[in-house]
Amino acid sequence: QVEGVESGGGSVESGDSLRLSCAASGRPVSPYPMGWFRQAPGKDREFVAAISWSGSSTRYADSVKGRFIISRDNAKNTVYLQMNSLNREDTAVYYCATVRSMTQSVPIQRYEYTYWGQGTQVTVSP
Repeated sequence: QVEGVESGGGSVESGDSLRLSCAASGRPVSPYPMGWFRQAPGKDREFVAAISWSGSSTRYADSVKGRFIISRDNAKNTVYLQMNSLNREDTAVYYCATVRSMTQSVPIQRYEYTYWGQGTQVTVSP
């Protein structure tokens, strides 16, 4: 069973930084793109960032571009999300996800991802 366990969430103040980690199990992460999504209370789950299997390509939501950085360490089977200059609008549960099949693309749509972690809460106070 493919699983991802997120960690690194917490409560911070506006302007602070956090680094989320997603440790995967069940299969190696290396041949598959990985993504981060988030869901705020009362809102749909939305795309945040994604990275190709090699790490050479990344994509970001406009709302986080220039502030968040996605990276991966295939040797550690882990994907990271460095979040800088956090603001109240970043408050959400953050989920890592991966796809079912190997691909060269970097998916950004929720339906393209099959396996999801349980999420980690990020709360940003003003």
